[in-house]
Amino acid sequence: MALRAGESATLCRGAAPDTRFELGSVTKTFTALLLADMAARGEVGLDDPIGAHLPRALLPHALLPDAFLPEGHGDRITLTHLATHTAGLPRLPPGLMLMALPRWYTNPYETFTPDHLLRALPRTRVRRPPGTRVRYSNFGVGLLGRLLADAAGTDYGDALASRVLEPLGLEDTTCDPSLPQATGHLRGRPRPPWLIPGLPGAGALRSSARDLRRYLEALLSPPPAVGETLRTALYEVTRPRVTEPGGDRMCLVWKRRTLPADDGGTHDLLFHSGGTRGFTSFAGFSPTARTALAALANGSPTLRGTFIRTAYRVLRGLTVETPSRRPAR
Repeated sequence: MALRAGESATLCRGAAPDTRFELGSVTKTFTALLLADMAARGEVGLDDPIGAHLPRALLPHALLPDAFLPEGHGDRITLTHLATHTAGLPRLPPGLMLMALPRWYTNPYETFTPDHLLRALPRTRVRRPPGTRVRYSNFGVGLLGRLLADAAGTDYGDALASRVLEPLGLEDTTCDPSLPQATGHLRGRPRPPWLIPGLPGAGALRSSARDLRRYLEALLSPPPAVGETLRTALYEVTRPRVTEPGGDRMCLVWKRRTLPADDGGTHDLLFHSGGTRGFTSFAGFSPTARTALAALANGSPTLRGTFIRTAYRVLRGLTVETPSRRPAR
């Protein structure tokens, strides 16, 4: 699915526009939008420390929430640090790899539960002050999804549906693995539906080409029916927060890159990719060029795979060919 200059095109090969595909880590962009919306509602603060939102009702009564914080600089981690991958948390929670090995080629996250997530926190050591380094972390954004759900008084899927998916009219997008979806494949072999109960905010969503078009259109220009808080959130997730050494910037989950346009100007491009044991996904857009592209495949990413690189190059080409908007004289 591609958008440019108000025109769109959707190419479906072997699937319908409403066929669900597992999004993997593209789910994280939706978690960021949930964070921004809940912040706009005043339910959480972007700079709230994570200790302020640990689920007290689930902790042993003899322990304070601080006892579940990571060692080192854990008390300084904020919700924004989780959403910009600057919290200093490792890629995966302690203990997950050992649990994952027996299911490595099918469902490595299947037995890692929400309780395991809480127990992993105090076993983690944060060695650098939060905010000083970008370090991609499924653990961090998965934890963010859990904290947001607890603040909303429900589970992650319901919180996301009521605040983001339903207002945007995303009818095919869900965390429910039991609903119809395409069959995923790893090296040509069918894979079971992806299960990630302990970290749904990091990779549990399924969506369709139709819904991803609506999602990217909303990020480029919120529809008139969208409420004020979600409209604010759609802008907030695109705002740069941290600059990486190479010049790329981290927004709330989205990576933002400045590209030279063919006419000598520049365009900013935001993008994210994802993968599960059976699916590969890519989504990106340019607020300045008004271009967007989503690509979905029911095959797992591989070391030699080119799907994500090709999707990025197509979007980059659409973007840099678009005339840049020059200031009026």
